[in-house]
Amino acid sequence: MLKSIYTLFLALLIALFVGLGIDSFYHGPESPKYPSLPISAKQVGCEQTIEQQRIDKEFSKMQDDYTKELKKYNQNVSLLSLIASIIILVVSLTFIAKIKMIADGILLGGVLTTMYSIIRGIMSDSSQFRFLIVTVGLIIALVLGYVKFIKTQKTI
Repeated sequence: MLKSIYTLFLALLIALFVGLGIDSFYHGPESPKYPSLPISAKQVGCEQTIEQQRIDKEFSKMQDDYTKELKKYNQNVSLLSLIASIIILVVSLTFIAKIKMIADGILLGGVLTTMYSIIRGIMSDSSQFRFLIVTVGLIIALVLGYVKFIKTQKTI
């Protein structure tokens, strides 16, 4: 029981390590702040002043630009985390495969990192990119299943 908890704990820490590592060194775009109007420019009632309309239009454009940047950022984060997950999975299946409990935790951490990558990829703007990320995730799952479960049974 304690070994299972340790394996899960290690997996969660690895996924957090990758996600927080990317966030620490590759910052996302900053959300635009709505500019405040001076009291003299504000109008009480339903009608907007020309100044308010101009500010609303500028803010809308800034918000659209931010959304585009955020989608590109999510795509980049997805790629970075996918690369990290592949490295983690290779390490767990090769270099430390003999240390079963740690290897399983690292393997599960790689799987969780792959899931994180897919989620960030879905938040991108490109349907082709989303398809590519899910395809790579599927390939990783199939190869992982083969190496971990089928290939090890053949060698036993």
